[in-house]
Amino acid sequence: MSEVSSKELYEFKRTLGELSEKKGRGTELVSVYIPNDKQLSDVSKHMREEYGQSANIKSKQTRKNVQSAIEVIIQKIKLFAKSPENGLVLFVGMIPKGGPGTEKMESYVFEPPESIQTYTYYCNSEFYLDPLKYMMDTKEVYGIAVLDRKEATIATLKGKRIDILKHLTSGVPGKHKAGGQSQRRFDRLIDLAAHEFKKRIGDHINEALLQIEDLKGIILGGPGHTKEEFLKGDYLNYKLKDMVISTIDTSYTGDFGIKEIIDKSTDLLNEMDVIKEKQLVKKFLTELIHDNGLGAYGEKEIRKYLEMGAVDTLLISEGLEHDRQYFKCENCGKQTQVTVKSKSDHEKMICTECEEQMKLSKARKLIDHYLDLANEYDSDVEIISTETEEGNQLLKAFGGFAAILRYRP
Repeated sequence: MSEVSSKELYEFKRTLGELSEKKGRGTELVSVYIPNDKQLSDVSKHMREEYGQSANIKSKQTRKNVQSAIEVIIQKIKLFAKSPENGLVLFVGMIPKGGPGTEKMESYVFEPPESIQTYTYYCNSEFYLDPLKYMMDTKEVYGIAVLDRKEATIATLKGKRIDILKHLTSGVPGKHKAGGQSQRRFDRLIDLAAHEFKKRIGDHINEALLQIEDLKGIILGGPGHTKEEFLKGDYLNYKLKDMVISTIDTSYTGDFGIKEIIDKSTDLLNEMDVIKEKQLVKKFLTELIHDNGLGAYGEKEIRKYLEMGAVDTLLISEGLEHDRQYFKCENCGKQTQVTVKSKSDHEKMICTECEEQMKLSKARKLIDHYLDLANEYDSDVEIISTETEEGNQLLKAFGGFAAILRYRP
C-alpha cells in the first residue's frame, strides 16, 4: 500500500470500521471479492446459481434477504464493463435499524487498495473483511541494530512502529594501563571478549530477523568501528548479511541509538510513513517559529485559511476524537455548527435570530468534516499517526490541527 496516500488510507480504515459494525439478523450479509482477471459475466452467472441455491434456506426471512442481496449484486456488477485494476469488492445485505421490520438494504462497492488474489463468495451474519484487514497491515519491515563493544540493541521498524527486541551488555573490559607483556595479554583478552560479544549479537539478530518473511533490509549503527567489524566478520547469517543496506554512525547505543538511526536514515527510508510524518511535522514547526512563516494551527484559524484557499497541506492527527455537530432552528430555519469532544457532549444551542432552541440535525467525525473542506478548497491532507513523537506533539500541543500555508494572507 505504499502508493496509497494517508488520506486514502484513513478513509479505507474508516470504511472498514463501519463495515465491521454491521450485523445481520441471520446469515444474510453477502460479501463478494472479484479479482481483476475474473470475468464479470462469470460472476453474474455464479450469482444466479447462488440465487437458486438460496431457495433451500429454511428461514423465509433470511431466504428473502439473501435473494434480495444477490439481486442487488447482479445489478451492481452490470455497472462495470470489466473488473478494475485491483479487482472489485461488494458488501450487500439487510441491516437492522432497531426493532423487527426496520431492516434496510445497504450496499458498498469499491476497488480495494491492493489486488484481490482469490474469488470469494461469502454469506454470513457479518461481512467477510479478513482480506481487507490483511491489506491494512504494513508488510515492509526493517531490522535495526545499534552496537559497540559495551552494549547492543536490536529492534524492528514496521510502518511507524518501533519494537525493541533485545538489549545486550558485554562485560568487555576497558583499556588496561599495564605495559609490555601484560598489555599485550590484556589486549588479546579484550579482543577475544569483544569477538564473543559480537558473536552473541549475531546469534540474537539471526534468531530475531530470519523468521520475518517481509524483512526489507537491515541497518547497523553505533559509535566507533564495531559495526563495520561486525559486518565484515562472520557473525551474521549470509542471508541477513546481504540485506544490510547501510551502516550509520551514532552517538548513542540503546533506545536512543535506535531512534538516532531512524532520524539519520531519511534517504534510505524516505518512502516509509514514519519518516514522511516526521518531515511534515518538522516543516510545520520550522515555519511556525519564523517571522511571517507559513505555519498555522488552531481550528478557527485553519478554517479561515482553508476558506481563503491559503492552505497547501493540512495536517490532522489520527487521534483526534472530536465531532462536528450541525444544528437547525425549526422556527426560522437558521443553521449553525460547532465542534465538541464527543457526540453526547453538546449543550443546548439557542438560535441567535429568534432565540428558540435549535435542533441537532446531524453529527459526524471532525476529521471527516475537514477532509471535505480541504477537498473543496483544493488543499492536500496528511493524516498524522500518534505513534511517533512528532505525531503526539501535533495532537497534544496543537490540538490535532496544523497547516502549512501556500502564502501568508
